[in-house]
Amino acid sequence: MKHRRETEIKLLARDRKQVGKRLSQLGFKVLEARHFESNYLFDFPDLRLRRSGCLLRLRFAGREDLLTFKGPPLRTRRYGSRREIETRVEDGVLLREVLKNLGLKQVFVYEKYRTTYAAGNRADFHGLPQVAYDETPVGNYLELEGPEKWIDKVATRLGYSPQDYITSTYLALYFQRCREEGKKPGLMVFKGRKSRLGFIAA
Repeated sequence: MKHRRETEIKLLARDRKQVGKRLSQLGFKVLEARHFESNYLFDFPDLRLRRSGCLLRLRFAGREDLLTFKGPPLRTRRYGSRREIETRVEDGVLLREVLKNLGLKQVFVYEKYRTTYAAGNRADFHGLPQVAYDETPVGNYLELEGPEKWIDKVATRLGYSPQDYITSTYLALYFQRCREEGKKPGLMVFKGRKSRLGFIAA
């Protein structure tokens, strides 16, 4: 189980191969190869978690099932920062039934393909600051997670400035895209792919 303060930003991403090449030049290595993730957000019927700025997420990533709680955003200058508690679970599908029986309901689903990078010479990169390349239905993003000074340094070396920092969640980015395109919000999923929990995106 991880219990920590998460600090991160998103950046609009360029081509995955170009990003991978640049990260390699900066000393980053692939921590997790490109893999599919499906994420399910749960809340009570009155949406008390969303209204308080909290999040409860069940994630299926490759062979790993993860349950994550995120607290309300903390005040920072230009970074997304919040308390995070995360743990692996043995059977996420079964856990969903537990959550439903506790009175929670599934309120949103978002999917992405993620490639994760970390820098350093240690054999075990887990726990180090990381860069993730996310391919989503609403665009591709780099996600930098680590200390603020590290984020600024890596973002600069990748050719970005603080004005490029995005602190919105994928839920917020999705609803923003729907507003811009005049579409009714649904699920942020890839078309035609069957979900781990049963639905097929239209």
